[in-house]
Amino acid sequence: MMRGRRRLLVAVGAVTFATAFAATGVAGTAQARTVVPAGVVTTGTALPALPASAESSALPALTALTALTARGAVPARATGYPAFTAPGKTLKLGAKGSAVKALQARLKELGYVPGSVDGRYGGATLTAVWAFQKVQGITPTSTVAARTWRALENPRAPKVLVPRGKATRVEVNLTKQVMVLYRGGAPVLISHISSGSGIPYTEYATWNGKRQRFSGSARTPTGDYKTTWRVKGWHRSYLGQLYNPIFFNGGIALHGALSVPLYPASHGCVRLPMNVAEMLPGMLGKGVPVHVRGAFRR
Repeated sequence: MMRGRRRLLVAVGAVTFATAFAATGVAGTAQARTVVPAGVVTTGTALPALPASAESSALPALTALTALTARGAVPARATGYPAFTAPGKTLKLGAKGSAVKALQARLKELGYVPGSVDGRYGGATLTAVWAFQKVQGITPTSTVAARTWRALENPRAPKVLVPRGKATRVEVNLTKQVMVLYRGGAPVLISHISSGSGIPYTEYATWNGKRQRFSGSARTPTGDYKTTWRVKGWHRSYLGQLYNPIFFNGGIALHGALSVPLYPASHGCVRLPMNVAEMLPGMLGKGVPVHVRGAFRR
C-alpha cells in the first residue's frame, strides 16, 4: 500500500513539473530598431530594451529551459512556445495563400526570419524554412510537408553551444550551418548560414592600385570572439563584396551575401541571407561574444 502511494505521489509531482514548464512562455522576437550611421561604425549600437515583465519572468525561465532542452532533459513540447495548428497543406517554393502566411507567421514567432508575412513563398521564407528544418533535425528542403508541419506544431529550441555564455551572445553552429542570436538568454534570431568552404584558394585582385595574389584555407576558425567594427551597406574586400558586415575575428565577418547555399561556400566569413543582414546590425552591438563551434561534414 505504501509503495502504491509513493508511486502516485511521484506521478503527481511529474505531472505538476511538466505543467509548470509547459506554461512558461516568452513574448515575441526582438525587432531591429536602431539605424546604423553611414560608413564604418566603430562604437556600439544601442540595443532596444526588453519589457520589464519579460526580463523578470519569461526570459529567465526560457533560458533555463533552453539549456535543459539542449541536454535532452525537457521534451520539446515543454519549451513554452505558443500553440500552433498547422494547415497541413504541402507547400513548394513559389506557393501563395493563407497556408504560406501561416507558415511565415509561425517561423517569425519562433525567431526565424521569413521576410514579410505576405503569403508568398519566396527566397527569404525559403532560407528561414531551411534554418528551422536544420534545427529540428530535418534534412533541409524547399518543400514544407507533414514532417515540417509537425515540427512547427512541436518545435525544439536550437542546441545551446555555450551553456554558461553571456545572456547576449551569438552562437555559430558550423555543423548545422546555423547562427543564433541570444538576448536575455533567449534565442531571438535564428538564421541559415554558409561558412568557410575549407577548400584552399588562390585568387588575384587589384588592391591598393596594384594586382596582387591572395591565398588562404577558406576556413571559419572555431573559438570565442567578440564583434568589433562594421560597415553599413556594401563593403568591398579583396575577396569580394560583403553586405552590412559585422567583423568578429580579424577580417572574418557576419555579412549578407547574394548566394547563401546549403553548404559551406565562403572564403571564411559567415554568409547570411540578405534580409537577415539587413536587420542584424540593429540587434547586435559592439563587443558582443561570438562563439563558433562544430565542423561541417560533407
